[in-house]
Amino acid sequence: MVEGRNQDEQKRKIISLDMPKTLVFQQFLLTLQLSLYVIVINCGGNNLHLIGTSTAEVINGDVFFEIVDPAELEYTYRIRPAKDFGAPFNTSFHIKNVPLVPILPLYGCKPPDNFDDIEGNVALIERGHCSFKTKALIAERAGARAVIISDIDLSNEEYFIEMIDDNSVEEVNIPAGYLMGKNGLMILNTLQRLKKTYAIINLPVNLTFTPVHKMNQPPWLGW
Repeated sequence: MVEGRNQDEQKRKIISLDMPKTLVFQQFLLTLQLSLYVIVINCGGNNLHLIGTSTAEVINGDVFFEIVDPAELEYTYRIRPAKDFGAPFNTSFHIKNVPLVPILPLYGCKPPDNFDDIEGNVALIERGHCSFKTKALIAERAGARAVIISDIDLSNEEYFIEMIDDNSVEEVNIPAGYLMGKNGLMILNTLQRLKKTYAIINLPVNLTFTPVHKMNQPPWLGW
């Protein structure tokens, strides 16, 4: 009886010693599950515009393009797709060596004066005076393949702005993205200084296995 009682006490000691380890392991699993859940939520933003787009071309819902000419602007740029209007930036949309043309007038709220330059290319438009969707519709009617809108206002030059639908009936059938204001300002100023009417871009850019800190980002902007 004494021997049996001693064996029972030894078992209880073993169980009591193992319990903290078990609880720690369970807590670790719970923490891991919560971490994975948070990661999924963060990566899911704007997934309306990610259908068919590889993760190499998208970070947190944003898309990248590069300027290949002029040399002063040969960097990789980040744009945020319109939230709830326009076509998606997916595998069916890929342009290479296509002009990025500043629309004239820059606000793009009326048919452009440089209509012929916009047709078949990507329109660069300044924010303001009309809705994002109106700008995209007008550029689409002029034959643009996509639009990039930027806020040249210095107070907004380092922020992304969510471009939302204005609830108008007509639908936009081309992709639209928002470019950080500082990048838009540098592109416009450089083109004006060089007396060029467009830059040559590739959109989207495949950044497979390229860490963000190794991307060819503009020197005037930290990501």
